Amino acid sequence: MPKNIEVKRLPKDPGPAAWNSILPAAPEYPELTSDIDADWIVVGGGFTGLAAARRLSQLVGDESIVLLEANKLAEGPAGRNSGFMIDLPHDLNSETYAGAHEHDLQQIRLNRAAIRFAHDMAEEYEMDSKVFDPCGKVTGAGSAKGQAHIESYRHHLEALGEEYRLMSHGDMKDWTGLDFYRQGLYTPGAVMIQPAAFIRQAAQGLSGKVSFYENSPVIHIDLGNPHKLVTPKGTVKAKNIILAVNGHIQSFGFFPRQLLHVFTYASMTRALTDKEVTRLGGVNDWGILPADPMGTTVRRSSDFMGSGHRVVVRNHATLNQNMEVNSNNIRTAQKLQDKAFSNRFPMLNGIEMEHRWGGRLCLSWNSMPAFGEVETRIWSAACQNGLGTVKGTLSGMMAAEQAVLGKSDMLSEFLIHQAPAVLPPEPFLSLGAKVTMRWKEWQAGIEL
Repeated sequence: MPKNIEVKRLPKDPGPAAWNSILPAAPEYPELTSDIDADWIVVGGGFTGLAAARRLSQLVGDESIVLLEANKLAEGPAGRNSGFMIDLPHDLNSETYAGAHEHDLQQIRLNRAAIRFAHDMAEEYEMDSKVFDPCGKVTGAGSAKGQAHIESYRHHLEALGEEYRLMSHGDMKDWTGLDFYRQGLYTPGAVMIQPAAFIRQAAQGLSGKVSFYENSPVIHIDLGNPHKLVTPKGTVKAKNIILAVNGHIQSFGFFPRQLLHVFTYASMTRALTDKEVTRLGGVNDWGILPADPMGTTVRRSSDFMGSGHRVVVRNHATLNQNMEVNSNNIRTAQKLQDKAFSNRFPMLNGIEMEHRWGGRLCLSWNSMPAFGEVETRIWSAACQNGLGTVKGTLSGMMAAEQAVLGKSDMLSEFLIHQAPAVLPPEPFLSLGAKVTMRWKEWQAGIEL
């Protein structure tokens, strides 16, 4: 008898997807309310799902492709991240973002391939520079400890043969308008995006080749030939499925006890007035990643499609293995973000936060993806280890290539990885993670 898959839970995202909320109303896609057939199904409409759908459209000719999104496009994690597409080593389980030399070189090659893929999408779909801006990234330090992290990272980049430029306190103040940062390190290969706008415009660009359905979560799969995916109001029969659902791959029964479900939190100001923009100074658009991985990410964005000039601060992380946050998580994050904002933007004292939210990450103990054919003609492209924009794009591309081609040069390099490691048992896992995260936040000091 064919095995059936009961989806145990559906995604729950705390607060609004702010990057989506500040844009004009989005184009709407229908809910699946009938029984249809397709050659290919992509489950999940984030960076991974859209990359998988686009790569499929390049590989399968006139075969039909359907994408099912549980919520609305850009309302999930894709509309909640900080909008950095990072090409260089950025291991969130590391003290300095760096890893082993050969592994880092491999990751750089793969990350840059994913960024080129996203760049081609931006070019083909005529995205504005504020949606996809290949401006590089800056790592910023506000303390001597942060500067020590930058020095360590600088040595690592030199060993990798990577280009960089150090920025002085004066450089950082001229650029940001802030006195806070003692030093910065600029690298040219990263891209800054408006994540929700990127998702929306990529979907619009694909709509001639891909059929999109919103508010259509998969709640059950009958395995067979074809497979049958059941949503609350309709079904799809398809021979091939790509599950682009990141941590929710466990809700489908795959990778048990192998994935860490982490939430990060952010706050966005209301639109700044012209006087406040003048008082802040600096350039209109910038973003800073913290030298300490547990520090605060800050981004300033200028007006785009009526969104206004705004500041975003992101910090705090919690492990929530049930994939839901609690009110204490939210309260703690808000206090930390208000403090981080006050420390960095004294000239904007009293400006209220208009949007506060949490975003889901999926990590593995050994920073490996949850990837591959998990059932006959069902592929997982999950566990992006905190880099959903780049790793998600890469994973979606590779799932499509494995499903259609079986092999390719890039896929062969991508597949040089281990399976996600088995996690310690509960309650030791969650207790240990909580203590470790809070200890590292305390150690981050003013960088938080």
